[in-house]
Amino acid sequence: MRTTAPAGGVPRRAERRRRPSTAQLAAALGTGALLLGGLGAGSATAARAAHASRGATVTFAEPPDATPNAIFPIATAGNTAAYNSAIQAELYVPLTFYDATSGKLAFDQRASVAKSIVYSDGDKTVTVTLEKLKWSDGTPVTSRDVQFFFNLVKANKDKWANYVAGQFPDNVATFTIVNPSTFRLRLTTSVNPLWFSGNELSLVTPLPQQAWDVESASGKVGNYDLTTSGAKAVFDYLNGQDNHLATFGTNKLWKVTDGPFTLGSWTTGGAVTLEKSSTYDGPDAAHLSSVQLLPFTSADAEFNVLRSGGLDYGYVPTSDLSQSKFLESKGYTIKPWNGWAINYSPYNFNNPVLGSTLKQLYVRQALQMAIDQPAISKAVWQGEAAPVYGPVPQSPPSPYLSATQKANPYPFNPSKAKRLLESHGWKIGTNGLMTCKSAGTGASQCGAGVKAGTVLDLHMLSESGSTQTTNQMEVMQSELASIGVGFQASYAPLNTVLSETAQCKPTQASCSWQMSFFGTQGSWYFSPSPNGDPLFASTGSANFGSYDSPVADKLAVAATTSSNPAALRAWSAYLAVQLPAMWLPLPAYQVSAIKDNLKGVSQDPLAGQTIQRWYLANG
Repeated sequence: MRTTAPAGGVPRRAERRRRPSTAQLAAALGTGALLLGGLGAGSATAARAAHASRGATVTFAEPPDATPNAIFPIATAGNTAAYNSAIQAELYVPLTFYDATSGKLAFDQRASVAKSIVYSDGDKTVTVTLEKLKWSDGTPVTSRDVQFFFNLVKANKDKWANYVAGQFPDNVATFTIVNPSTFRLRLTTSVNPLWFSGNELSLVTPLPQQAWDVESASGKVGNYDLTTSGAKAVFDYLNGQDNHLATFGTNKLWKVTDGPFTLGSWTTGGAVTLEKSSTYDGPDAAHLSSVQLLPFTSADAEFNVLRSGGLDYGYVPTSDLSQSKFLESKGYTIKPWNGWAINYSPYNFNNPVLGSTLKQLYVRQALQMAIDQPAISKAVWQGEAAPVYGPVPQSPPSPYLSATQKANPYPFNPSKAKRLLESHGWKIGTNGLMTCKSAGTGASQCGAGVKAGTVLDLHMLSESGSTQTTNQMEVMQSELASIGVGFQASYAPLNTVLSETAQCKPTQASCSWQMSFFGTQGSWYFSPSPNGDPLFASTGSANFGSYDSPVADKLAVAATTSSNPAALRAWSAYLAVQLPAMWLPLPAYQVSAIKDNLKGVSQDPLAGQTIQRWYLANG
């Protein structure tokens, strides 16, 4: 048996409270600690907090044309943006929370409900003890509240955006309440403790069963979640309420919280006000009286307000970085917020027009070789974007990155890309675009399912609101044209792009999309273990393009059961070569502009925001 902090691999005695040392974290990760430099101020210490201005309000800029749209902490399709979970974590404390506020990727116990996790029986049994917290209605947070979440996702996993077949909750054979503050999970197989605690249990949020276990607005609270039919009815009701943004600020459901903030208001336009909770009794109370999250239709609109000093925490579009000195003279600190993330554009392998074409590896290889990532980073993102060559974050260094991915299997080479297409039966037609002239499955033919006369003319659905993203699409259009591939982009708000980039069958009307881009601030931010199986496993809930590879599936499973980083390196190497998506430069989450007197800010690479630790310094 081993006793761990909820990182699942940071050894410490359960009864002691201390931050794990670098050596301990290195042991947990197997080959070395994941060091994350340049993260900002870190969490506020008690001494600094003593100098905080009480009763203060801070304004924070939301991403351009990307407004929060969900408060219910069980994400469904189209509601997976990072700012949704960031707000939810302030209202409803997650079971386990990970960040790098200490300078290293680690479990953040103050921001979690879990107090300790014990792995036993060859890592097949997990026993979790909870912190003493209470809901705003005065009732304690208990194991029953965790079971309530578990029952809802188990009965409605087809609707849960974080579901991957075979993983949570499928890998939980039994859920047992030991006592009000302890529960035990018996798993179907041994697991990698870091992955299970950091990637699986971090998806769990205890929910107020005593207030939310209802099937309708007029129904009485019961134990409906204990049956499958009841859990479906409860989920449908709560999820239905989550679709009414206009009522978020007044709905009594969302008033029952256990986090450091409560919800003051939430408009349909995306403006959100968080207010300090008067009932929170945990170790991570908010310092500010309120925080206003403000929406903007474009980065330019936000920057105009920032220049006027109207924001405490905003961002600088990369096209305006030349004005950093001006902002610094107005009392701002400018610094990039870099993510533990990747950027990519999924291909829709089930698209009825080009799905069969995109399934051909040589086609994806040609498209990737036509994209000059370093040039895009320099010209479009002013150097504030890093090339991406595969499914694992490339920075900061970690034991999970394979040599294959790091070396870039497909460097920019448009001449080679064009020859590759031509060697497989494609020729540039009178329209100037590559056209399949030799249909068939031979070595020099277009490939299975590709019909003669098929034209390589791609359409990208991209998020709007960013001049840099629009410029990137225009550069990509020019680069792909150089190899005879057509490329056009259309634009929509981020939430629209996410909802329309749906898993689909070729016969469905929703399958008309071919490629999509939602990576103005990075496409995917990872949990501590950068296993991307939700993205590229055949059953992955975020496998938007329906990529299907038995080899990739097998490698994904290995990474969830083995603590050896070599398992993830194998995943990294395979998918870097197989190209389940088009890899694209990863911009900083944002180049932040933070008022000099706003302290306690940590720009977490996992895109989390411990807003409760922010404070305004006196003087």
